[in-house]
Amino acid sequence: MNMMVLRRAVCGVLLLAFGCTKPAPQPAVHYVLGKPYQASGVWHYPADSYELDETGLADVLPDGHAALTSDGEVFDQGAMAAAHATLQLPAIARLTDLETGRSVLLRLNDRGTGNPRRLVEVTRRVAMLLGISPGGGAQVRLQVLSNESRAAVDGLPDAPHLGVVAAPRGAVEATDLPPPPGSRQGGGHLAPGAHLATEQATPTTAVPLLRLPEAVTQGPAQPGRLWVRLDTFEEYQYAAVQRAKLSGLGPAIVSPRIGRTQAFRVQIGPIATVAQADAVLNQALAAGIPDARIVVE
Repeated sequence: MNMMVLRRAVCGVLLLAFGCTKPAPQPAVHYVLGKPYQASGVWHYPADSYELDETGLADVLPDGHAALTSDGEVFDQGAMAAAHATLQLPAIARLTDLETGRSVLLRLNDRGTGNPRRLVEVTRRVAMLLGISPGGGAQVRLQVLSNESRAAVDGLPDAPHLGVVAAPRGAVEATDLPPPPGSRQGGGHLAPGAHLATEQATPTTAVPLLRLPEAVTQGPAQPGRLWVRLDTFEEYQYAAVQRAKLSGLGPAIVSPRIGRTQAFRVQIGPIATVAQADAVLNQALAAGIPDARIVVE
């Protein structure tokens, strides 16, 4: 054995003995929007939105995630955070579980969800506080908070200049209401670190927070019915063509008014279960309607 081979063998033994590993990647928070991408056979088109308010289904982020999130933060299942397929990152939003009435502030810091049938995927801590079971497909409403989201983005590398007005407050009043399923710690209290507020947090500071407080707001439960929403058109004839394309699924055309414009939207439902809604959405996606999604109304 020559000297070079001997040295390599000795180095290998030392690495095994002392458990040497590559250094963990260092966090470096930055603004992310990104180009269109394909995941699970579906194309997604990222776009910034500081006024987004939509409903859909939520699931829990799986374990085995990369060390960093898409915007360069440390991935932490204990953080008040979530993944979204197309929003700018980071963003601050209020997520409400429509079936329990509980809502929290969270930081959207990861690109996902990896499942085109889900609006967001949340950390295990968020799921515990809201009572969301993995794989359950909880009915949720996601509301992006404009001022707080602008504060979170302002000054980050690659971020557009947005002008900051405010960001979320760091403390809320606590009260002694029962916890959501899975977070009971005895005596009817929430899990350690969780607070329950009777009013939504009010912006008071211009300093963005990387780790949001665990403030759980209790409101009325407002579960709805599941629908698969297809495309929205300005002219009825195009909506009729899409309705005919999926006639076997029983789509209907509704006429919402968007601003001053009369629109024509194609949708399927109401649908009884999450599994059935997933199946209908799969058929719509397979039929070439990439914008189809599950909503709660």
